[in-house]
Amino acid sequence: MANDLVTRQSTEVLDPASELTRQYVTVFVADQMFGFPVLVVHDVLGPQRITRIPLAPPEIAGSLNLRGRIVTAVDMRRRLGLPPISDSKGMSVVVESHGELYSLMVDQVGEVLNLSNQAFEHNPPTLEPRWREVSSGISRLDKKLLVLIDVDRLLDFSRAQAA
Repeated sequence: MANDLVTRQSTEVLDPASELTRQYVTVFVADQMFGFPVLVVHDVLGPQRITRIPLAPPEIAGSLNLRGRIVTAVDMRRRLGLPPISDSKGMSVVVESHGELYSLMVDQVGEVLNLSNQAFEHNPPTLEPRWREVSSGISRLDKKLLVLIDVDRLLDFSRAQAA
């Protein structure tokens, strides 16, 4: 199922403790696949009740209560310059950046991928500029492009407001 987290092993036999592979949690936003480093992902959540925050930047959907902790919810469609969706049955990936938790609202969560270092490429010049500013690179997978997200740059809202 697309919403289940599943680990897919690379066809190469690699030592997972070595620096030869990296793991990414894949998500889909507007049919585009993005990847978050697995080490920054804390939780995967279904639809949540979100409270709006007055005067927050447009990318901030609001806040939610995660086991007694207030977490900022970020609308990934807005952050990445994609059209809004009328159906709010999406999911959230909770990530940590600079000691704070953020809930990144996505359309769908995919699987956990083990990718060899040879699978990584620099951002192509044709990559959408808003995506390029938050991406650490790409990986080409079976007719799909995986855009690898740098969570700290994604959550740097001073950059987003300047764009």
